[in-house]
Amino acid sequence: MILSLLVPWLAGLAIGQGMERLLRPRVAPPWQRHASTWIVELATWTLLFGLFTLVLQRPWFAMAFVLSLLLVVVQSSNTKWDTLREPFICHDFEYFVDAIRHPRLYVPFFGVWLALGATAAGALAIAAFLWLEPSLASRYGLLASLQAELLLVVPAGLALALAVPRLPRCSLTPADDLQRLGLYASLWAYGRLATRPWTPPDSTAFALPEEPLPTETLPHVVAVQSESFFDPRSWIDGLAPDLLEHHDALQETAMRHGRLSVPVWGANTVRTETAFLTGLEGSALGIHQFNPYHQLTRHSVPSLAAAMRDLGYRTVCVHPYPASFYGRDKVMPHLGFDAFLDIDAFSDDDRCGQYIGDLAVAEMVGVLLQDQDNKPLFVFVITMENHGPLDLDTWGATTDLARLAPNVATWPEDGSELHSYLAHLRNADRMIAGLRQTLAGTERDGMLCWYGDHVPIMPNAYRHFGAPVGDTPYTIWSSRQPRRPQDETPLRADQLGAALWQSIIATGRQAPITEGRQQNHQEQA
Repeated sequence: MILSLLVPWLAGLAIGQGMERLLRPRVAPPWQRHASTWIVELATWTLLFGLFTLVLQRPWFAMAFVLSLLLVVVQSSNTKWDTLREPFICHDFEYFVDAIRHPRLYVPFFGVWLALGATAAGALAIAAFLWLEPSLASRYGLLASLQAELLLVVPAGLALALAVPRLPRCSLTPADDLQRLGLYASLWAYGRLATRPWTPPDSTAFALPEEPLPTETLPHVVAVQSESFFDPRSWIDGLAPDLLEHHDALQETAMRHGRLSVPVWGANTVRTETAFLTGLEGSALGIHQFNPYHQLTRHSVPSLAAAMRDLGYRTVCVHPYPASFYGRDKVMPHLGFDAFLDIDAFSDDDRCGQYIGDLAVAEMVGVLLQDQDNKPLFVFVITMENHGPLDLDTWGATTDLARLAPNVATWPEDGSELHSYLAHLRNADRMIAGLRQTLAGTERDGMLCWYGDHVPIMPNAYRHFGAPVGDTPYTIWSSRQPRRPQDETPLRADQLGAALWQSIIATGRQAPITEGRQQNHQEQA
């Protein structure tokens, strides 16, 4: 029985080491890593092998099962590294559940056929092992097999309990920590940090003015976090000069605009979202910067929406996707929103491609601004139209490519994702025009804050043209103060919400706009 356990244990350990060498970025070899990482790696493999053998009573089946799970993690990490420039971390395990709930958002990036093939192969392997490998209990007796398996599980668990606290300190740069610690140790180290309680830091980013502002002077405010919005014209020569004509016009008369440094590449929208709404940068969130909403479902923190509600605003969040995604239905009340409108507020007719279209969202904002309750309104919009996977989009492919990219010298062999992206980007630009016209036409002053959460995932385009800079543009525009700024002002995502707050306070301190000036602003819009 000892040989029956020892041989598959050693074989699985060796194969697992080989799988770890497949990771990108490359993991440092064991002799270049801290001794505690070796203990964690050995103990983790032994614990997993022992537990699955205890349940399955078939050591070769247990070995294959654990290695299959490891292969999924390695493949997921490499896919994440290729698309998002970040390897797999412990927070990502929950995305396997999200992939079942929202398969369109995740499975295509892993590979639809690969996922189907892996599922079929797994089912066949399970059937084969159950049929071909006899259980340890039937060969050696249940009591003897349980004793042998516990001799694996108990020492491995004790070794982990002693070694994990002695792992080297994490830098919270996932690629660096993976390389220094290895896969198992980096997952344990991040997981251990994630269990520590978090105390929200004090923040003065959204301090209320010392003297109360009359509500009649406060503008309506619409802030739009536009999905995957950036300006590709500086990245690809030959795109249509008027691709973002309304965005260009908005910046020409903006109070403030410039480049926005966002904390993500290609995905993980909630990191940019949290930075904008709370003014917290990554260091203030620590390990929770990778998915801040885990903590924000439990803690109320100073935020832009809460400050605006204290100022007299009605606060509404609009996101045309299921409210439960990322736990936003629990987070948004903690952040100070009075109402949250999700996909249930829209119909299938509002779709543009795979998701609810930007123009439909703009119409929804217009309806909200028509509510005559004599209170200023703050609407925070999180769009979805230009969300990937872009290569599965069918609507964008119907748009004339010559209109979008009339002078591009060469096009990717498979340029469907870029074609779709540019087509939906035009709709985001039209959304700007609609919101600007609506805000300029309200009786109350209007203010629009527009920014992109991150650049899109377009691996084929990036291989062909090279990767763009990961920054996105931001703009703060007011119907009261149309002017051309002298210089662009670069900001980080955690500074943008505070900049908008300061602009709101400055506008609120001025006298209400006159009817004549209101007509002038409507004509300009």
